[in-house]
Amino acid sequence: MTATTDGSPGAGAQGTPSASTTTTADSDAPSATCTTGTTATTRTTRTTRETAERAAQRAADHLLARQDPDGWWKGDLETNVTMDAEDLLLRQFLGIQDDRTTAAAARWIRSQQRDDGAWPTFHGGPGDISATVEAYVALRLAGDTPDAPWMASASAWVRERGGVARTRVFTRIWLALFGWWRWEDLPELPPEIVFLPKWVPLNIYDFAQWARQTIVPLTIVAAHRPVRPGPFALDELHTDPARPSPPRPRAPISSWDGFFQRLDKALHAYRKVQFKPLRRSALRAGARWIIERQEADGCWGGIQPPAVYSVIALHLLGYDLGHPVLRAGLESLDRFAVWPDEGTRMIEACQSPVWDTCLATIALADAGLPADHPALVKAAEWMLGEQITRTGDWAVQRPGLPPGGWAFEFENDGYPDIDDTAEVVLALMRVDHPNPGRVKSAVDRGVRWTVGMQSKNGAWGAFDADNTSPFPNRLPFCDFGEVIDPPSADVTAHVVEMLAALGLEHDEHTRRGIDWLLAEQEANGAWFGRWGVNYIYGTGSVVPALTAAGLPGSHPAIRRAVNWLVSVQNEDGGWGEDLRSYSSNEWIGRGASTASQTAWALLALLAAGERDSAAVERGVRWLADTQAEDGSWDEPYFTGTGFPRDFSINYHLYRMVFPLTALGRYVHGEPFGDVRKGD
Repeated sequence: MTATTDGSPGAGAQGTPSASTTTTADSDAPSATCTTGTTATTRTTRTTRETAERAAQRAADHLLARQDPDGWWKGDLETNVTMDAEDLLLRQFLGIQDDRTTAAAARWIRSQQRDDGAWPTFHGGPGDISATVEAYVALRLAGDTPDAPWMASASAWVRERGGVARTRVFTRIWLALFGWWRWEDLPELPPEIVFLPKWVPLNIYDFAQWARQTIVPLTIVAAHRPVRPGPFALDELHTDPARPSPPRPRAPISSWDGFFQRLDKALHAYRKVQFKPLRRSALRAGARWIIERQEADGCWGGIQPPAVYSVIALHLLGYDLGHPVLRAGLESLDRFAVWPDEGTRMIEACQSPVWDTCLATIALADAGLPADHPALVKAAEWMLGEQITRTGDWAVQRPGLPPGGWAFEFENDGYPDIDDTAEVVLALMRVDHPNPGRVKSAVDRGVRWTVGMQSKNGAWGAFDADNTSPFPNRLPFCDFGEVIDPPSADVTAHVVEMLAALGLEHDEHTRRGIDWLLAEQEANGAWFGRWGVNYIYGTGSVVPALTAAGLPGSHPAIRRAVNWLVSVQNEDGGWGEDLRSYSSNEWIGRGASTASQTAWALLALLAAGERDSAAVERGVRWLADTQAEDGSWDEPYFTGTGFPRDFSINYHLYRMVFPLTALGRYVHGEPFGDVRKGD
């Protein structure tokens, strides 16, 4: 059982370090104190550079050893135990349990429990009631009894917080599948939604791609309301087992929440008087929509939740488990399993080979690996083979735009994303490939597609253009995670950086992106991080993009960002930010130092021209001092973001690629020459 604490957000984080701060040398270099004397400062800079060079070499060797023979890299993608619990619940629902899988998953789930009985959604985080209920039910299915000490503490924790009735909708859907919750007490979302044209609010393309792929199959599941009675009761998880579903207060009808609550009541009424031929037609259309989007490897969108719900939906429509579609779907889910050891099984929510490979390529190139090094050429060759040349759902908003993006996963041709595409292009530009014409053609296609995906406001979202409807997030059905995909600062920054690297810093599309980024800067000087934690990630993405596009380090926006980063540097020299910064301002820029977040801060400071500053020196020293003997870094903290506040990610390769990139740029300078014009 893993103990966690909820320390003060200010613990370990200090204000701006003084210029006379004593640096901590690693075991390979003599210690030196940064003073006002020229000789001491020069000696410190020199030894810090030597230390950084050695650390970068060790990290590069470690990363090179992890490359797959086919050219790609992939680190584990760790989330939380709901993935493992729902995998066991799916197997129970379909009747395909096996003892080895169940026992191994149960060991992993138990290992993640907090001392207070709850399960968190990220390392060191507070308990989460939905994750705790799902983990508890999964362990009951694995044979753990309610009176086992860890189970009793979990159920008591749940009851103290209101019981199952306080869990999110998705958790209660899983419970309804087994008769542990009433379908009638869940929000309604009819399958007829698939027929709504794109100009009608709440059509499926108003939802983000990940939500869209989950909602379509779930409407089929909810239309059937299946119940396969569970093998036990769950009275111990209710505050009042006789009345497990207390009524929820109604918001005023004049409010949006009140309107959508009453819309949900109307949809429940519609279910009773539905036009059955239309309902049957909607179910068939939903099935076609799902099957058309199944990937070559059997998965849907390369992510676990849509795959799970698609398998259940098609099974309810009569597809048996031996049908090629379902057989491929179930086989794809097995590929999400990671076995940390022979007796423990963890489920990844997704796999990130394209993302990991482009970031690893950038890191190694920026650390000084020759552009024609076989590892980089092999990585570029693999990335070239992953470019997507067919249209997907993104074409609903951008009809006629030729394809050319890259996705995040091994197989996800229907949903390339703008972030991956920008970073892949930046990676390819660093490689001396034996067929430069092929690279140029791929880059041109990727850039054309990316530019075409720019939203009306000048920025970029992750998967779709102008996916900004205010309505999906207000549905009672959608009480978990983000269900729309508006533009974000980090994705927009990566696109701007890509365009600038291609010499397009004065292009109209680039300038509109820059204007949007400047307008999005927070009052404290930071930028919000949508896909990484959080303001350190956003700022670490935006500053290098702005300087690459020609903004000088003296620009007021850059200076505000630098001042903020220095102000939140931890006493140990590193940087860290807790995931609770998405919900609470007191956590912004505060948290235990991590390798990836320290690297993000350093990337911003280096881009701003702060290479010789005390803050950069202390950050570089922290990376060198915390590096393991094998060249890696330990990082149990989650620094990736799936949904702010709700779904967090520990990308196990982040602890390698970003520190190596930062160390490389400290030693060798910024990529593509000095782009800080005007300094």
